[in-house]
Amino acid sequence: MKLRASLFAKIMLWFFLNLAVIGGVLFALFNLQFQLEPNSPLLGAGGDRIENIARAISAEIRDQSQTERETILQRYSELYRLEFSLYTSEGEKIAGRAPLVPQPVLELIKQRPPEGRPAPPPPPGTEPRLGDNRAAGRPFPVSTLKTANPTQYWAMVRVPIYDAGVREPIKGALLASSDSITGNGIFFDPKPWLVIAAVVFGLSMLLWLPFVRSLTRTIKQLTNAAETIAEENFDVRVDEHRSDELGRLGKAINHLAGRLGGFVTGQKRFLGDISHELNSPLARMQFALSILEERTDEAAQKYIVDVQEEVQLMTKLVAELLAYARAGLKTSAIRLSAVRLLPLIEQVVAREASGFNVKIEVPEILEAMVQPELLSRALANVIRNAVRYAGAAGPITITAIETETRVRITVADCGSGVSEEELPKLFDPFYRPETDRARETGGAGLGLAIVKTCIEACQGSVSARNLKPVGFEVSLELQQSS
Repeated sequence: MKLRASLFAKIMLWFFLNLAVIGGVLFALFNLQFQLEPNSPLLGAGGDRIENIARAISAEIRDQSQTERETILQRYSELYRLEFSLYTSEGEKIAGRAPLVPQPVLELIKQRPPEGRPAPPPPPGTEPRLGDNRAAGRPFPVSTLKTANPTQYWAMVRVPIYDAGVREPIKGALLASSDSITGNGIFFDPKPWLVIAAVVFGLSMLLWLPFVRSLTRTIKQLTNAAETIAEENFDVRVDEHRSDELGRLGKAINHLAGRLGGFVTGQKRFLGDISHELNSPLARMQFALSILEERTDEAAQKYIVDVQEEVQLMTKLVAELLAYARAGLKTSAIRLSAVRLLPLIEQVVAREASGFNVKIEVPEILEAMVQPELLSRALANVIRNAVRYAGAAGPITITAIETETRVRITVADCGSGVSEEELPKLFDPFYRPETDRARETGGAGLGLAIVKTCIEACQGSVSARNLKPVGFEVSLELQQSS
């Protein structure tokens, strides 16, 4: 038996797995730091770097003159791209080219270190002097501070200052300043954190990307299937092998497409059968009315004419229903062939728009893969609509061009068009715009539905749009001939 897992359970499972992996990595890095060298880039110990620099500077300036101290601090400033300066614990500057020290920094310099904190160790290679009272190996104390106007970052290390010939050191402070929070990598090195973030991000991507891609791919397939069904193409099927809610939804969409396809096919077959059956009684009615018209007096003639008009309208409606049903039922069985478009279009125009201003702009050699009868019927309906609603407004232009993958035929008129809200409904069966409800101006609303059915039977597509400033255009997209 196949285990069914809900989509929620899958998401939560992957979420906790992601947390577990990230937690494991952080735990491993936390334990790893105790096994690394002090200068490992993973540690990012800015305090240790400042202390080491302070030790080196303190050793070099020992017993040096004022000029030599300036030279040493300048060399370190250029080496580390920081501004180093040396002060006494009373805030008096001894050496260095640091900018004007703000008052908060001076207060930090003058601040007495905590009681009981041992003094820093002597510089490497030297012996403690009398009264130094240092514990070897203790780190130099480091303090940091940020000042504003302008923004500056400071690090202070308390160091002993030995003057030549003096046994007791002066309590001093070494200042390092920078306008960058990282101090060019001395105060704070972001590289280890960037490495950790990159590792966490990479692991998260490896864990989540396959799952999310699978999820979104299925949702996209379901969305495309729903859109295709909305376009009355019921042959679409989606993958239904998933065991979660999306798999159930895929099965439901496949079942829905099959049922709808059966209903629509049955509806068209029913319409075709009814239309075919109605042809005979309507023909007999027309014949009987013609005989009756000859045998009645003039007073009754107008009633017979009214009945004949009604019968003619019924005959026209039945013919449209039959054409619509036949076009829809031939979709899977028709065979397409390469047809030259110009002669076919000229023939339809001569039949449907004789006496109207029609411009044909179609290359003589342009061909498309169609069924000639279906394309002729579709064009006839489009041109008939253009003549009926905009024949007197200006020329009707029929063009055909070849794009990269398709052949496009457009029929454009100079009429007022339709409202934007009605455009998506024009190709629906039995739909007529509100301005087209009268018997003398409109049919049964099957004209453009027949166009769509015929073109889709030729494996093409149809669309309509309003032109600016005036006009209306119907586009037929067809397959190119090989």
